[in-house]
Amino acid sequence: VQLQASGGGLVQPGGSLRLSCAASGFTLNYYAIAWFRQAPGKEREGVSCISSGDGTIYYADSVKGRFTISRDNAKNTVYLQMNSLKPEDTAVYYCATPGYRSYCSLNRYGMNYWGKGTQVTVSS
Repeated sequence: VQLQASGGGLVQPGGSLRLSCAASGFTLNYYAIAWFRQAPGKEREGVSCISSGDGTIYYADSVKGRFTISRDNAKNTVYLQMNSLKPEDTAVYYCATPGYRSYCSLNRYGMNYWGKGTQVTVSS
């Protein structure tokens, strides 16, 4: 199971970015995928997740109404659309999964596979 996050960058406050989590070697549709982020000096926190199967979605309160998680099964990719970005969204963003036929979770201790992170910096 290999995951690769991409799409980070530098954006001004109020701007948008779309992160991608691409899978290799397995069919992403059968795995719940979660996005986490970690800012310097802070613990890694769950941002959003999408289940396998029924497509249940969760968002952290801090990003509700601004971030949208989605799947593109044809591209074997999960996206995190981030709008109205704030400086406090600055962090390294990671995608992760608990495993096969898993359910949505924002608990980092429940993740068994992690991709390398992508840096998101929100600054003027």
